[in-house]
Amino acid sequence: MKIGPQDNGTSLRRRWGVPLGVAGGVTAVSLAAVVVLGGTGDSGPEAATPAHGGGSPAASTPTAGPSASSAPGGSSSETGFTITDATTTPIDAGTVTKILSSCLGPDASRYEPVVAVRTPLASADWDGVVVAVDSGGQYVQCQSKGAKGTSQDSPPTFINDRLWGSGRVVAYFDSMMVPAGEGRYLMLGAGHYASDVSRITVSYGDDPKQYPARMAGGAFVYGAALSPDTPPGPRYLGPSPYVHAYDASGKEIYNQAEDPKFTDGE
Repeated sequence: MKIGPQDNGTSLRRRWGVPLGVAGGVTAVSLAAVVVLGGTGDSGPEAATPAHGGGSPAASTPTAGPSASSAPGGSSSETGFTITDATTTPIDAGTVTKILSSCLGPDASRYEPVVAVRTPLASADWDGVVVAVDSGGQYVQCQSKGAKGTSQDSPPTFINDRLWGSGRVVAYFDSMMVPAGEGRYLMLGAGHYASDVSRITVSYGDDPKQYPARMAGGAFVYGAALSPDTPPGPRYLGPSPYVHAYDASGKEIYNQAEDPKFTDGE
């Protein structure tokens, strides 16, 4: 399933392409800062213990798009799962440059990386994420495999002029779940947050446990290794990832499971 950034068929799963805006402009973080700091949101006590949960959101939280029970041929999305690791690690500066160059070609020089991390598990095609921004506040998300970068979008940019001012707190770039060996899946995603957000976390399915995302330069990324508790079917959708945002006081100011953009099935 692939939804373009301008499409209306938004889904909680796989791929979020929601246009977004820049609040008060974006100050790009230097490459050195990305490498040294790695963004905020390192896995800490919240993510130290593997979490177990059901594979789909609670019935009271509808999602846009087909439900697990209506998937052709049946789906094991309702199968329990375990998040075995949600730790991401910074990618070094030289490799980030190569990833952006191969992902963006001659346009790479226009973009400054803000978050660049390796995911806790590698799939056949991806082992990390790099998010970068240009002087106009236009973001790109490039998945990495070693020093090579690719984008699921053409062009690989997100136009950020439709979010802020509408009361929204978070908007999304790409999100996906891909096989990463027998019985294992890689979940990764990224997005953009408003200036009053101090912390971003991600929960999965109906499990309440939240894992910290990496944050820098107005963007966040997350990655997690997931294993179904029982062998999944051929059309396994996995749990929906839900983004949560908190302000400086620790108050939750956004919960994706309650976002009308998703719950109203727009």
